[in-house]
Amino acid sequence: MKVRLTKPRLELEQQFYEYMEEWAHYKEKVVPTILRNAGNSYPDFVQNVQKASEGQVLEGWVANSTYFLIDENNNILGSCNLRHDLNQKLLEIGGHCGYGVRPTERGKGYATEILKQSLDILRGIGIKRALITCNDDNIASRKVILNNDGVQDESFTEEDDTIVNRFWINLGV
Repeated sequence: MKVRLTKPRLELEQQFYEYMEEWAHYKEKVVPTILRNAGNSYPDFVQNVQKASEGQVLEGWVANSTYFLIDENNNILGSCNLRHDLNQKLLEIGGHCGYGVRPTERGKGYATEILKQSLDILRGIGIKRALITCNDDNIASRKVILNNDGVQDESFTEEDDTIVNRFWINLGV
């Protein structure tokens, strides 16, 4: 089945609520974290992510774009948030791209596809090297990053002793 990244749009409201309900059903925090800001108003969420992609962000944030990975039936399989620039915090944890796949769709290659298509978008906005991070215990994400030519850099240890692995991917811009 063909899948593609698309920006959130009003026609995907029902699919979005189903996507979020699945994360809650599995008692998992939705990734990327930007989706947690959706609240109860999907139309407001769509408007806010559009503003963020235009650089209208809170102090301390960077311009960013949010995408859904959808199939041919407009089912949301996963999502990602792409940061157009990096501040000090994002250099340590977060990087250029955060992504997640809904629990029932894992293990099907969708995370690898999200990152692959995300790298194309980052390349298109002029990013030369993309920083992608994952927690040390997230073996699946580590494999996704390595499958997309990630080269490991120094890890970062958070205040709670969580180790964050950092990988750079050359985008050849």
